Amino acid sequence: MQGNNFLEVLSPVGDTERFNAALKYGADAVYLGRKSFGMRSSPMNFDYEQLISAVNKAHEKGVKVYLTCNTLPRNNEIPEFQQFIEEAVSAKVDAVIVADIGLMALVKKFAPDMEIHMSTQTGIVNYVTATELYNMGAKRVVLARELSLEEIAEIRVKSPKDMEIEVFVHGAMCVSFSGRCLLSQYLVNRDANRGECAQPCRWSYHLMEEKRTDQFFPVFEDEKGTYILNAKDLCMIDHIDKLAEAGVSSLKIEGRAKSAYYVAVITNAYRMAVDEYYKNPNNFKLSDWIHDEVFKVSHRKYCTGFFFGHPKDCQYYETGGYIRNYDVIAVVEKCENGIVYCTQRNKFMAGDTVEVVSPSQKPIEITIDELFDENGNSIETANHAMMKFSFKCDVNFIPESVIRTYAKTSNNVK
Repeated sequence: MQGNNFLEVLSPVGDTERFNAALKYGADAVYLGRKSFGMRSSPMNFDYEQLISAVNKAHEKGVKVYLTCNTLPRNNEIPEFQQFIEEAVSAKVDAVIVADIGLMALVKKFAPDMEIHMSTQTGIVNYVTATELYNMGAKRVVLARELSLEEIAEIRVKSPKDMEIEVFVHGAMCVSFSGRCLLSQYLVNRDANRGECAQPCRWSYHLMEEKRTDQFFPVFEDEKGTYILNAKDLCMIDHIDKLAEAGVSSLKIEGRAKSAYYVAVITNAYRMAVDEYYKNPNNFKLSDWIHDEVFKVSHRKYCTGFFFGHPKDCQYYETGGYIRNYDVIAVVEKCENGIVYCTQRNKFMAGDTVEVVSPSQKPIEITIDELFDENGNSIETANHAMMKFSFKCDVNFIPESVIRTYAKTSNNVK
């Protein structure tokens, strides 16, 4: 196996708030979508003016921006693509992520200098396909989630040296082939390959015998039913060294529809993990606090996917819900003269013990003895949405640091 001297931390961005979180917390690059041609169809995403602003801001900080156009478009959408790609060029995005060979050809036609990344939706599982896509103009391939580290390493060795390899290392996994889901459209007419997945692989299912249509039988003897298709979340934060040894260029975090808090914490964790790897690549051991960070966002139980061979424990049958042990209660605006000024996100009270999460450092635990409203009056609780408040503290926190506390109604699934 060969090592990799640079590992890109690639963060998901669903809107400007998430974009700012990714930049603040250490992403080397971000991937985002427009209102069309992306795998996350939502009212968020970026219009043209927002895209220009995001790219300019990212480039000022040395961060790259990749634009998703990785759906499988129908005939009626093709005429719109020329304007889409020309606006990407005008906005100066660093690369586009495509899955469809036809769109790849159109990118080369309308934007011959645009860097092309082939999406995991393409289903790249061998070095012949990777090399052929490179020869067709792809600078980077996003490999299928179904590959092991050993298979990735072989692709690296047998592919062109300047072809970059990107893999998903964290986040939700689909019960499909690299995201090509058929269930969603079949069951509810929402096309997962066009950004509208209803996530039916995470629903609860019962069996029904054809002659007893009024009786439903759980696959296991459990009144809650069974989650026979319910995948755990992927997490490779303990194995940065093995990813580097396999020749991976970019560590991709899933979650363009996740919260800004998720983007901040997970980006920060992988940023710190990669930085620890750089310090001692031959004897990498992740600090416990970094490992613990990935459990402080909303998540499902974690597994390592297919990286170490066929997964034997990547399905979770007990519940379809998420584990959420921490709540965001405030965001720091500024610190002056021993006073921390904040904006409230969730209710909390004087006397609560909290953690403050700042970029590139271990979270700091403090107890807030007294709260003050924006007029400096002492208050017992911050209980109004988005209210301004402050508290005394000797630590100067970076603006946009996140304050969180252990969730009082924690869904602590083991």
